[in-house]
Amino acid sequence: HGRLQSCSIGYIFTGATLIMERIAVIGLGNISIRHRHNLKYLYPFASIYAMSASGQVAASEVSDCDVFVYSVEELIQHQIELAIIASPATLHAVHAIPLIKAGIPVLIEKPLAASLADCEAIQAASQEHNTRVAVGYCLRYLPSAMLMKDLLTEQKVGRCYHVQVETGQYLPDWRPNIDYRHSVSARAELGGGVLLELSHEFDYIQWLLGPLQVKYANLSSSEELGLSVEDMADIMLGDKTGAIATVHLDFLQRKAHRKCRVIGSEGTLEWDLIHNSVTLSSANGIEIIYCDPAWDKNQMYLAMISDFVNLIQGKKNNGASIEEAIQTVTLIKEVKAYSHYR
Repeated sequence: HGRLQSCSIGYIFTGATLIMERIAVIGLGNISIRHRHNLKYLYPFASIYAMSASGQVAASEVSDCDVFVYSVEELIQHQIELAIIASPATLHAVHAIPLIKAGIPVLIEKPLAASLADCEAIQAASQEHNTRVAVGYCLRYLPSAMLMKDLLTEQKVGRCYHVQVETGQYLPDWRPNIDYRHSVSARAELGGGVLLELSHEFDYIQWLLGPLQVKYANLSSSEELGLSVEDMADIMLGDKTGAIATVHLDFLQRKAHRKCRVIGSEGTLEWDLIHNSVTLSSANGIEIIYCDPAWDKNQMYLAMISDFVNLIQGKKNNGASIEEAIQTVTLIKEVKAYSHYR
């Protein structure tokens, strides 16, 4: 168990050494397919339980599934030892809280929930029943992300003045096998829109910089996609030191784009998440500190599960906590409150 290669900059996640016999994944979407496959890899002798988000019968054969169930109560009766919640964000609390109350550790796909009330209910259940909970912000396990974290902790570019975050990808290309208008991303009742769907950016920017406050926000829904949720957001954030962060998110860019640029008193860091690279520009010139675009990004998900097992075992871990995930949903709520929507 726990077979996971180290990345080339020296980070390795052990974990997944805990012997498990029964693991569940709730939800049947693309991310659940990945999780079930990875669980079979990490725990080849475990029985993998699957359940649709609606509790209904699966429309087709479910891959990497040993037992299919129709309710959370069945999972509890089967004495599941760990569950991954990969249902729509509006259903996270409904699925997670009964498991938490039963003492079953849960890894909840991002965001923690679609509403702050649901987030706080999950947190209260976790505290009352002393059950481990983590949130699936997998980008934290990208080697270039961990390097950015280290470089900023070390103040490699001195005092931070400005951060630019830009992320975009054409929504119809996300899941080409389904009509994008019927996807979770496009439906408000399931937690759609760029703010919740691309909440990775709000997680990592506060993971890197600390708590941020909203200075300005503009949300829009273009004629291009014809959605009832926002497909573009432009936001200005600030921290207590006076640093400013601008964030652009969209469902519109035909070529996927995901970058973060940190301007400091001693230089500039440019982080390309798609190419998995970090470049430093300073008085000494331009230096490519790290670049590995061929790195297998599935390792992020393997590492996230292994790190969650570390949390369950009381070991050091780097996962997103409930508190951090609530901070992300709170920031999104503030963005909506401040926004000019058109």
